[in-house]
Amino acid sequence: MSLTGTTMNYSSDNDPAIQEFNTSKLLKNARKQAEDRNYKDFFICDVDSHHYETEALPEILQYMDDPVMRHLGLSAGNVGRAGLIPQAIGSQDMAGRVTRYAGRNKEIVPEEPHRDITLARRWMDAMGTDMACLFPTPMLLLATHPQVEVEVAMARAYNRWLSERILEEDNRLVSMVYLPMNEPHEAEKMIDEFAEKKGVVGFLSTGYLKRPVHDSANMRIYAKLEEHGMPLGFHAAYHWADTSLAQLNKFISVHALGFSFCNIIHMTNWVMNGMPERFPKLKTMWIESGLAWVPFLMQRLDNEYMMRTSDAPLLKKKPSDYMREMFYSTQPMELVDNREALEVTFKMINAESQLLYSSDYPHWDMDLPSTIYDLPFLDEKAKRSILGGNAQKLFNLDPVMSEWKLEANAKG
Repeated sequence: MSLTGTTMNYSSDNDPAIQEFNTSKLLKNARKQAEDRNYKDFFICDVDSHHYETEALPEILQYMDDPVMRHLGLSAGNVGRAGLIPQAIGSQDMAGRVTRYAGRNKEIVPEEPHRDITLARRWMDAMGTDMACLFPTPMLLLATHPQVEVEVAMARAYNRWLSERILEEDNRLVSMVYLPMNEPHEAEKMIDEFAEKKGVVGFLSTGYLKRPVHDSANMRIYAKLEEHGMPLGFHAAYHWADTSLAQLNKFISVHALGFSFCNIIHMTNWVMNGMPERFPKLKTMWIESGLAWVPFLMQRLDNEYMMRTSDAPLLKKKPSDYMREMFYSTQPMELVDNREALEVTFKMINAESQLLYSSDYPHWDMDLPSTIYDLPFLDEKAKRSILGGNAQKLFNLDPVMSEWKLEANAKG
């Protein structure tokens, strides 16, 4: 078959799946789920949701201190050519078949409030979510940038923009703001700058770091987090250039292993080097790496520790005992046929007090609140704790219910 003279001229503007794109319409089945399950008196807090902050890059760059770097970003016209934000490898939108990616920047919103707030409210109201912890998407790869000064500058600009333009304007949105862990002194300064800001409920380390979490340079960061009473989140993020993942030739493979693998490394270093003993008041949450890896690691570390306790002299109890005191986000929860395995996992991590619901919206493998609500082995108390109560305690939240729930409750 000859393709001579054939013109491939596909434009998403002509795709009927993308024309008049609207989040509320896209999630109409999620809204039906919320109504069918009668979430109206459930406080639901999503501890891991995302926005595409790079669509607001010109706004963010206005918060950058370095005028040269700011000009570089503004003049480049797009994220990739600016050289400020590393790019992910792999096609998550499946060549446009997952239209959440292709259609998001075409959605029509009013001028006020900020676009990101409007879009967040639309998906939250559809799912029955009352409050959400908002994270960046492309900027989760900032730690992979070869120039640490770029990571620091972009992190500070983004955090300032997020704090002023988003968190200040909406009581339903909070965030654990990005920490440039590759530059500890700057990370300390960022904690001091943002710890008391409205909507800041903690700080975030990403999956890829140039130094291990137990590096001595990080100790002052952890001490400062303890001082401010702020939790630290480890948000998993794969990086295909990581030599341990480079042999995987498919997106599905690196996606399956990468998110869990980086947190397995960080958790092992965190526990076996005695960080929970050195910083007993510092709460940690392990984000977007699923749950199946946790029982595996508990068993492996316990087994090794009981044979060689002298290798981990700071520990006063088994590794699994420390891990049961940490917090975990649910997504992507492994909803396999063997529900008994999931039930055992919940028991091993003390899910009723340590597990927090997360959707990972708008990413393609998102989880709705029904992933928790529909589990037959959870009673109502456990469901309420996981869907919102545990987040309320960890983040010290004053719960804000969504308007449609308030209206539904007023009607009785």
